[in-house]
Amino acid sequence: MAERGIEFNRMPLMTLEPLLDAPLAVQIHVAAVTPAALLGAHLLLRPKGTPLHRLLGRIWMALMVVTAVSSFFIHQINLFYGFSPIHLLSIATLFGSWNAIAAARRGDIRQHKRIVTGLYFGGIVVAGLFTFVPGRIMHAVAFTGAEWPAVLIAALIGSILVAIVLRRGRGRLVAR
Repeated sequence: MAERGIEFNRMPLMTLEPLLDAPLAVQIHVAAVTPAALLGAHLLLRPKGTPLHRLLGRIWMALMVVTAVSSFFIHQINLFYGFSPIHLLSIATLFGSWNAIAAARRGDIRQHKRIVTGLYFGGIVVAGLFTFVPGRIMHAVAFTGAEWPAVLIAALIGSILVAIVLRRGRGRLVAR
């Protein structure tokens, strides 16, 4: 039986190799922020105040704290003694987490909702987009072998998804 002489030499569109070769702090950071991104979206879009919301909210907050703390051990953008402006976001995330919990405990749900929405969109969505800049580890993970049009298409799809979330529910940013 003759083999076909056609060989497809395509590079994969995604590989975990850069992440697996990354320092442990980066791996812990990604292991915490990935489920935080998914769980946070679920929490923002589902009904609030239920026992399930409270349980998942506690898990989400713990993931956010692990994400923020682990970032202090990542020094790939070394602008000031191993730290960069992104570490200010980590400090803000820790304070925001504390304040979100305090607001919920004292019954100030409006303030709680504002803080966690800001944590999600600022700390996960916006900061996460910057991790896909060429030269960063997550860019290598997501776009190995991809050409720039693929990167632009992914950015466009992400923008559309954010717009859908923002328009959901007659202008409300999150479900009640």
